[in-house]
Formats: sequence, C-alpha cells, structure tokens
Amino acid sequence: MKELAGRLTALDPDAGAAVQVIAYFDRLSESRAGLEALVRGAAVLAGVPARLADDERRVQVRVEADGTRRDTDLPPDPAWPSAALAPGRAPALWLERTEAGPSVVDAVILERAAGAVRLVLDRIRGRAPVDDAALVETVLDATAPDQVRLHAARGLGLDPAAQARALAPRGGRPRIIAAHPDAELPAGRLGVGPAVPVLDLPRSWTEARTALRFTADGTPQDPGQRVVYADALGGVALLAGLVAPGAEPPPDVRDLETAAAATPWLLATLYAVASTASLRAAAAEVNVHHSTLQDRLAHAEHQLGWPVRTPQGRLRLQVALTMRALARP
Repeated sequence: MKELAGRLTALDPDAGAAVQVIAYFDRLSESRAGLEALVRGAAVLAGVPARLADDERRVQVRVEADGTRRDTDLPPDPAWPSAALAPGRAPALWLERTEAGPSVVDAVILERAAGAVRLVLDRIRGRAPVDDAALVETVLDATAPDQVRLHAARGLGLDPAAQARALAPRGGRPRIIAAHPDAELPAGRLGVGPAVPVLDLPRSWTEARTALRFTADGTPQDPGQRVVYADALGGVALLAGLVAPGAEPPPDVRDLETAAAATPWLLATLYAVASTASLRAAAAEVNVHHSTLQDRLAHAEHQLGWPVRTPQGRLRLQVALTMRALARP
C-alpha cells in the first residue's frame, strides 16, 4: 500500500493522499479503534477540527486538528464538509473547514471515517434507547394496523427489515433496542424480550414483561439475576402462568420466607447452591469454606423440612426460589 501511495503521489498528489487515508482508517478498523480515535484521525489527517454528532445514539465527539478533544454545544455549520453514517440519514460527521469547496482528500476522509464510525456504533451501542413514548407504545400495540406500526418504527429509527428487542425495565416505560449482541442495555432490573422482526415486537414486549418477573435485586435478601432474557427461560417461563403476583405463595415459598426471616444468610446461600455447578463453587460464591457451607445447608434443611443437597432437593429448591420471585407483587 505504501508503494502504491508513493507511485500515485508522483502522478497525482490527491490520489496518493487518498490511498494513504484509506490505509490509515483500515488499520484503525482492524485494531478495533474507538470513536474518539477515529474522529481524531479525521481531524489530524484533514488539518482541521473534526466532529461526530449522532443524536440518534447520543454521541458527541469533537477533536481539534492537534488531536486534543474539545467538545462543544455549538451546532455544526451546514457549509462544512460532512458525511452521513448511513444512506438517507442526516450528516453526523463534519470537518470544520471554512474555506470554500471540500477537497478530494476531505471527501475520502469523511467517507472512510464515517464507515468506520458506523461499524463501531453498531458494535457497541446498536440503536440508541428511543425516547418517544407514543411511538414506542404504537410499535408494541398488537391491535394497531401493521402500516401504522411500521410508520412509528421508522419514526424511532428502526429498520423494518432488521430485528429488534423489547425491554421491560422495572419501574420504567418500555424500550426498544436493535437486536445486536453488543447493544447497550439500561441499568437496573430488566426483562429482555426475544429478537424479532419489527412487526413481532408486541410478542417480544409480552415476553419481556414475563422475563422481568424472574429478575431480582441481586442482594443477599433478594438474590438472583437483575437482567433476564426471555429466550433463555425455556420451559421455566410456564411457571409465570401458574404463580400469580401478589397471590398466596406456594408452601415451599412460605417455608423459604419463614427460614430466611430467622437466618439472614439463608437466601444468598441457597441461591448459590441452586445456581452453581457444585457445592465448592457455591461456597466460593458466598465466600465461605466448604465445611461451613455444609453446616449452613444442614441448618437450612432442618428449617425448610426438605433436603437441598440431593438432585431432587436441588430441583425443588430451584423451583421454590423461582416461584418466590414470581409471587411478589
């Protein structure tokens, strides 16, 4: 590539510089460079400040020509050379060049930088959490006509041809994210619906709400997963239809609550036993010696009135802990 750039430079300086720009951003992409590094590369190569402003994903990065990051709230000048991150979208990457007319090299910098930025954003963020509650509600409404829901989905920036997930946060309103492995999830307890086509998002929303019932605070008094994926529940999800929130809990759940009220360490210890591969792993999970765990389990079995160290007892314990989460209002 260096030899080719040298030969082209001798014939056409702009062509040689363009090849060097392509090689530079290819190297950054291969090294999985971050957003700031990509914007910095654009600024240094162009010799003017570069700015990334993706409102959809709430990303703002501005780097001076000397490589110093210096963000600003001032809007971009429409006259600056710019590039969109995807066809049909508004510009999101600018070179703050004030002289008239972008150069060929500027165009190559913007094109290569925008492509690299788009890949990074798709990898680490997917779609930004959408904030228009009315549009989200329309997309998740199974009774709304398909065309109305597709129109709302486009308003949220969703690709009707791609897949997405519905999210059910505890105490929050519904959310929708792109079905990407690296899509960023909001903090807190969360039920995550399966990845489905946009028109199937009502089903994803229903399953996300079911998954939310299986979550826990992740504390010693409420041990368990704070984020539960609906498509990881399998047949266990059927329990949600058998245990009504706020209803009288099943006998095993009452036994757990009675024992836990008298023994602060009990729930965390039993959850470790139910969710790890061995008793030694459970002991490490709750940071006690293996012999101490055995003593604790003997005490727990006495309080519960049933074993937890046999295969049948461990299954019973897993079901009881799951029903405990489902029985909560």
